[in-house]
Amino acid sequence: MEISLKELAARVGGTLEGDATLPVRGVAGISEARSEDVTFLANPRFADWLPRTAAAAVIVGPDCPPTDRTVIRTRDPYEAFRRAVLLFYGNRRPVPPGVHPSAQLGADVALGADVAIGPQVVIGARSRIGDGTTIMPGAVIGEDVRIGRDCLVYPHVVIREETELGDGVILHAGAVIGDDGFGFLTRNAAHGKMPQVGRVIIESDVEIGSNSCIDRATLGVTRVRRGTRIDNLVQIGHNVDVGENAILCAQVGIAGSTKIGDRVTLGGQAGLVHYIEIGDDVQVGAQGGVTKSVPGGSQVSGYPAAPHQLAKRMYAALRRLPEALRELRRLGERVARLERETGDRPRSGDGE
Repeated sequence: MEISLKELAARVGGTLEGDATLPVRGVAGISEARSEDVTFLANPRFADWLPRTAAAAVIVGPDCPPTDRTVIRTRDPYEAFRRAVLLFYGNRRPVPPGVHPSAQLGADVALGADVAIGPQVVIGARSRIGDGTTIMPGAVIGEDVRIGRDCLVYPHVVIREETELGDGVILHAGAVIGDDGFGFLTRNAAHGKMPQVGRVIIESDVEIGSNSCIDRATLGVTRVRRGTRIDNLVQIGHNVDVGENAILCAQVGIAGSTKIGDRVTLGGQAGLVHYIEIGDDVQVGAQGGVTKSVPGGSQVSGYPAAPHQLAKRMYAALRRLPEALRELRRLGERVARLERETGDRPRSGDGE
């Protein structure tokens, strides 16, 4: 693909300063860019690269000083560069439209227009795949699954029966959606399996990372709401409800029946117990252990999770604990020595 800088500036919402006729054929980082690439500068630490980069043009913010380089000036250079990347690479499809001969489709499977089904894909009976969706090699889709438009399912994803995906959902390699929840009834030291007969609903514009698992509900629905982003190796238990536009970083674990509000951020390796509620706009620090409900707008961290500023003071004090204990021993020894020198003896509780 080739595009002029004039057209590129218009497509990313910026103002061009420099040669409008220069061709652009790709995007790259500011230090790796070649003469036919566009790059961006948003972090002042890399400002010294502006005169040195080989890029045809640099997308910059409004505060960037005037320069002899050709630039595209925009209010948000990160967003403008994202649009440029999508312009050059967003329409690529890893599997061509059509059904590969090695794919296996069950009875009454319905495929929308322009669907791409890769090699060794298995789709169960009565499942529905929306227009423009791509299913990459080795994915397994159960019976009665509903997948919306323009979804991207990477290799070896498993989508169990009766799962529902909205439009524009991305499932990265190895993700498992709708497997059984971890439910057992223990009697006489034996663990009887509790049937997991609910399902999973993933709303539109959700992205789920590699090897993440979202369990089906015991009864009812496990739900991930619109716009949420889930990193790799995340575990979401049965009957969890994750709100809109949440961010779940790598190795987060959420126990069953917990409710996560909108725009919540869970740092890496955060863990949440079951049957609690996390309010809107909550931020949980990395490795935070949340053992009770958290009101909206809070920032918590540590284990058990506490208000973030308090948790920082607690951990700072904990680092000084060995020194404090040594000082306490020294004071105890000093008191004992003074008592020996003065002949004082501690009095017993009965006054003897």
